[in-house]
Amino acid sequence: MGRLTDRRRVLAIAADGSAVRREDELIVEEPLELRIGGETFTVTMRTPGHDVELAHGLLLAEGMIGAADGVLAARFCSPDPENQYNTLDVTLRDGTAPIALRRNLAATSSCGVCGKESADAVRSTTRFPLSPDDGVQVSAATVAELPDALRKRQKLFDRTGGVHAAGLFRADGTFLAAREDIGRHNAVDKLLGWALMAGHVPLRNTVLVLSGRVSFELAQKAIMAGVPVVAAVSAPSSLAVSLAVEAGLTITGFVRGGRMNVYTHPGRIVLPD
Repeated sequence: MGRLTDRRRVLAIAADGSAVRREDELIVEEPLELRIGGETFTVTMRTPGHDVELAHGLLLAEGMIGAADGVLAARFCSPDPENQYNTLDVTLRDGTAPIALRRNLAATSSCGVCGKESADAVRSTTRFPLSPDDGVQVSAATVAELPDALRKRQKLFDRTGGVHAAGLFRADGTFLAAREDIGRHNAVDKLLGWALMAGHVPLRNTVLVLSGRVSFELAQKAIMAGVPVVAAVSAPSSLAVSLAVEAGLTITGFVRGGRMNVYTHPGRIVLPD
């Protein structure tokens, strides 16, 4: 695994105009080429580390696997010693997913080109369909506490200020895991990959907590993993909300200072008596 951070000298200028040269810690950004059976599937810019989890989470979100045993092997294969951990080749079980469907979902996940056809593909492809009547209940007080609980676990952010975070919690607020990455999609893929490899998928009765906004792609990833509730410190997009309405996903946004907006399926959020 490559370094997570790098150190560079900067000129730090204070509010009073004084300046000093010092070292600053930066988050590392490097490409990861994901190959399937030796052929390039996608290239993503990510923070090195948890790359096998990233691959599992991405393939889950793309509808190509539904369990960890859908991946037979994963190995780094770059011939370049300086970049030996930047190419990951994955071997899938035969017949994991139709080629046409892979291409359709890959487009929505990686570059945000999406619409009704993409939303229909997500709903019809997920192995773990959601229902607003699934009995999942999360107190508003618990939801309000989760962003701070995630923030306390953002060690890379404390060092660099340059990464996104995603965390998984049970409906009662119990912490499960968190991942950080320079890419918000990668942070979620690493987290869902961890859950898949640990045997927790489908993620019933859980809350996915995001340090930023909720895009269509992140809503898609939650739905594909069977997550019923997403809580974010920022806003959702209109398309994310439309997808969540149709797919049965509860989205809460602007979860800050004890407040929040519940955009979809509010029946899962329990208000105080």
